[in-house]
Amino acid sequence: MKSPRLLAAALALAFATAACGSSTPTSTSDGPATLDVWLMKDSVTPDFLQRFQSDFEAENANIKLNIQIQEWGGIGQKVVSALASNDAPDVIEVGNTQVAQYAASGGVVDLTDKVDELNGKDWIPGLRDPGAVDGKQFGIPYYAANRVVIYNKDLFAAAGITAPPKTRAEWLETTAKLNQGTTQGIYLPGQNWYVLSGFLWDEGGDLATKDGDKWKGGLGTPAGAAAVDFYRSLQALGQGPKDSDEAKPQQTDVFSRGDVAQLIAVPGAAGLITKANPALEGKLGFFPIPGKTADKPGAVFTGGSDLIVPQSSSHPDQAYKMIKALTGEKWQTELAKAMNYVPNRTSLASALAENPGAAAMAAGAVNGHGTPQSPNWAAVEAKNPVKDFLTAVLTGGDPVAEAKKADDVIAAALNSGK
Repeated sequence: MKSPRLLAAALALAFATAACGSSTPTSTSDGPATLDVWLMKDSVTPDFLQRFQSDFEAENANIKLNIQIQEWGGIGQKVVSALASNDAPDVIEVGNTQVAQYAASGGVVDLTDKVDELNGKDWIPGLRDPGAVDGKQFGIPYYAANRVVIYNKDLFAAAGITAPPKTRAEWLETTAKLNQGTTQGIYLPGQNWYVLSGFLWDEGGDLATKDGDKWKGGLGTPAGAAAVDFYRSLQALGQGPKDSDEAKPQQTDVFSRGDVAQLIAVPGAAGLITKANPALEGKLGFFPIPGKTADKPGAVFTGGSDLIVPQSSSHPDQAYKMIKALTGEKWQTELAKAMNYVPNRTSLASALAENPGAAAMAAGAVNGHGTPQSPNWAAVEAKNPVKDFLTAVLTGGDPVAEAKKADDVIAAALNSGK
């Protein structure tokens, strides 16, 4: 899943005094319309797009789609510029965590009155919540992906483990059994802040919360302390580095050696693993990240995309019609089957039943979350004090003192955008 760079600082400078858009779509023309649509590279296959476009245009004779594929690199500033212009596209795909900063420009149509018509009560929370700002729905959920546990079936069998764990406590017990001899129970790098975020959400906390009109970091809370304590216990049951993330080294390369029992990643990582070591083909299993109790999977960060309509769209009614089709049951089901993404509705998870990795992902998606809904969140990720916090704690630092340091950086970034 893509994690596009958020350009909140630039947005805040450009639109510091603007208010959020609040108008609903109104038609500018009753005649034929050509919609300019920006979709992101590799989000879907050309075949899927061609099928959707042909079907949509056949059912809507007065609408033509001009779909333009955009690169993720630099897309933030491009969208910012488009929203500030009088000649924006009619529909734009954006990362779900980007919606808040774009809505802050006042250049995005408020679609709150369309939520019921779009079955919004059924949307997965990790897409629904980031698309809403101050109680108004600006982003319409498109698709999602989240992390699961990928495991080596042979190593589980050798340890006498016949079923994946269902709770955090069972997960620690299982991983300890696996972490014997030359086998690592789990490969968890010390700076995987997305994984820590899930444990934090499970404890009822968040990376940051708003107190009045000011933000404050959430690591120095009881929830933060419990989350990092569990992270530390799990991370110790393997040989993951304490001072780097999942890309240094590439965790799929480490897992492909065959001596690691578990890995936390999106299901698509399995393809990279078997490409690096074909001998593991058919030997990989998947399960949702366990929660504190067996009746609910662990919380996960939901990455994915939403669709927005710019205020300066020339054809807002038709743009909404196109979004309604692409995010509706028919094409969400087709998208899930074609791309193994989590569809935007919880009730459509069965579309992934025949794919074990995607099915595990969909099961976890019901407890999906997004980053704090601040237009300045990009400034936090740019510094990423959560990574520094993790490394400090894992290498013997005082959790309370280190949490305060990280929280101060988070608060400063969110309250000033710097």
